[in-house]
Amino acid sequence: MREYAVIGGGIGGCATAALLNASGKDVVLFEKEPYLGGCASTFRHGKYRYNTGATTLSGYREEGILKRLFDHVGVQPDLIPSDPAIVIIQGDRIIPRYRDIERFIDALNQHYPHPKHHDFWHLIQTIATQFYSVEGYYYSNASFTKKLVSLCSFSPLLSKFWKYLWSDGRSFIEQFYGRIGSDYLDFLDAQILIVAQVKSDSVNFLTAALALGYTFDANHYPLGGMGSVCETLVSKVDDVRLSNAITSVEISQEGFRLTTVQEKIVVKNIIMGTSHFESSQWFKNDNIKKYYNRYRNLNNYQSAFVLYMSIPNQSGLAHHYQLISNNIIPHTLSKSLFVSVSDPNDKELSPNNTLSITASIHTDTRTWIGISDAEYRQRKEWLSRLIEEWICDTLSINKDTVIQSFAATPKTFGRYLNRTQLGGIPMSRSNLLPRLPSNNTPIKGLYQVGDTSFAAQGWPGVVMGSFNLMRLLDE
Repeated sequence: MREYAVIGGGIGGCATAALLNASGKDVVLFEKEPYLGGCASTFRHGKYRYNTGATTLSGYREEGILKRLFDHVGVQPDLIPSDPAIVIIQGDRIIPRYRDIERFIDALNQHYPHPKHHDFWHLIQTIATQFYSVEGYYYSNASFTKKLVSLCSFSPLLSKFWKYLWSDGRSFIEQFYGRIGSDYLDFLDAQILIVAQVKSDSVNFLTAALALGYTFDANHYPLGGMGSVCETLVSKVDDVRLSNAITSVEISQEGFRLTTVQEKIVVKNIIMGTSHFESSQWFKNDNIKKYYNRYRNLNNYQSAFVLYMSIPNQSGLAHHYQLISNNIIPHTLSKSLFVSVSDPNDKELSPNNTLSITASIHTDTRTWIGISDAEYRQRKEWLSRLIEEWICDTLSINKDTVIQSFAATPKTFGRYLNRTQLGGIPMSRSNLLPRLPSNNTPIKGLYQVGDTSFAAQGWPGVVMGSFNLMRLLDE
């Protein structure tokens, strides 16, 4: 019998398997695809490779949680700095989000001059810096008592940031600036949406500040694609089983009995690196199904439409762009498109003097599921053409030189990632911490990591959850 089985080789699954292995635990990692990464994987289509979705590695720096993870595991990712972290293009406005705050404010004032920019963005930077310097808090969901005790550990955070917790982001921003234009509000909302999955009117100002402040942290481009970071993480884990999908999980006298497409295995503890909204499908036990169903109301059905492109190498392109339109794009939920471009020196994603592009926009899963095949194809082809033309026109790419272009919808992600909802649980004001799932559960031996459990989305949030789980396992 094995001690731990991790199901799902995404960021959370890989980080957890690596931490368990580094702690001397017996662990096996299962992944249904022939590659690791999940939403942060890198895959091949024809002759070219693409990042599936997540393309930004933020927060890898001294004393940062990502650096602590890799140091603890004893491996080092192959990264190059990415500064500006993102270039925002909004009509004729081009605003790079430099890590250096004064350089960024100078660029911002060229398009949105305002006397309060200096105070506002320094506040954003201060909040982000101070937030990640607070340690010692954790979150448990094993029982009501343990949840209550763990919530008390957040008192240092609450005492430091309480005044930013009780006002919504939109109101705070408008009161701080006074009267601001709708275009500048779109500029802010587009960035908040990347991290928080909702806009400023749905989050408290603390969350909005953390979302706006990530570009002041260290941001990196991973050579070999985001999937290579996950591969590096688990490079010391002896038992990683790819192309080995789980078909069912049953509670047994010893712990859990896993059935896969290749084998059966009994484990004492199981760690789900899958979405809370899809995890119940593998279980037959009613109590486990009830546990996952408890969080169904947190599913906002938000997902992504992603366009993948290969183009000839073109000098002068940044690693990341955010293109902002005046109106919400049809069949999506957003005015903004996030575009990631491979580095010319990346031999895996930029072979033979080409570049790989991953472009994503928020959409609702219900827009793509439950419609006829003809309607599905029509929407997919129309939106693909619009996004391709938008990218080519904005970044001065000759459309006739595009080598390859194809798209993925929530339906596609359901097939390859076993999830249609992407981005995790929105960090809205209604989704306060006591309502959210933790990395442990009331069911003995069942644990959860990933972007639908504590702490949040993105590399820092998911990795924080893996460290939180390690603490809970030691209780």
